[in-house]
Amino acid sequence: MVDVKREKLELLVHGVSLSIAAIHRPGVGEPVIFLHGFGSTKEDYADMARLPAFSGRPFIAYDAPGCGESECSNLSAVSMPFLVDTARGVLTRLEVEQFHLVGHSMGGLTSLMLAHEEGERVLSFIDIEGNVAPEDCFLSRQITSHPSDNPYQFFADFIDRNWKANDFSSSLYAASLQHKVRAEAVHGIFTSMVELSDHGDLLTKFVELPCRKMFMYGEQNAGLSYLSCLEESGVTLACISDSGHFPMYSNPVEMWKRIAFFLGYVVPQ
Repeated sequence: MVDVKREKLELLVHGVSLSIAAIHRPGVGEPVIFLHGFGSTKEDYADMARLPAFSGRPFIAYDAPGCGESECSNLSAVSMPFLVDTARGVLTRLEVEQFHLVGHSMGGLTSLMLAHEEGERVLSFIDIEGNVAPEDCFLSRQITSHPSDNPYQFFADFIDRNWKANDFSSSLYAASLQHKVRAEAVHGIFTSMVELSDHGDLLTKFVELPCRKMFMYGEQNAGLSYLSCLEESGVTLACISDSGHFPMYSNPVEMWKRIAFFLGYVVPQ
């Protein structure tokens, strides 16, 4: 990890001051940009610096506003459009022109909207269970199915529900949520995720992206209704065994192998 730089990127997005905690390294080729999911952080992807298949390859990962070590002067401003513009600000700050995208869940939706807007700048996109249909809001739709006027109470109950869920790695995921997300940011993120998933025509946006695309999902979610549509549209599908919504926790070895193969990186013998 000696070649990985950790720094705070000072940005102004929608008039909100941000101090974005990022990790990145230089290397050969265009960088891979990692956008984490709700309740996760940049450290989900730090192992790229440790794996032989990615030796010498550049990457960038950062904590979204309201998450991890990043600081945000107005948490109520955080929404999906805000996260898209934050990603654009990070790219500008680090002088990135073209790039590969990997996004999980909330980060997958952020990546999709970014790729839709940035076109040819995006060389490839690996969507790890990012929202492309209303059925993907099993986490975010709890903002309406379990409403609360108290953001702290909602978040505490959300954590408890996820700890008890049957999905692979749900308890592991839930255990660190209070340390990784600010409760005041949850409402804006979840309501905008539901709005986009229900009315944003996301599946069409995804299949019409001009770049190479992979949709990665856990075998526990092999029943997603749109998988056949994606495959018929030329999207590469990657089913991660012994995993649900969080392959980076349940089966990271297989996840990283599929990412490396898709990007054309060769594992040294």
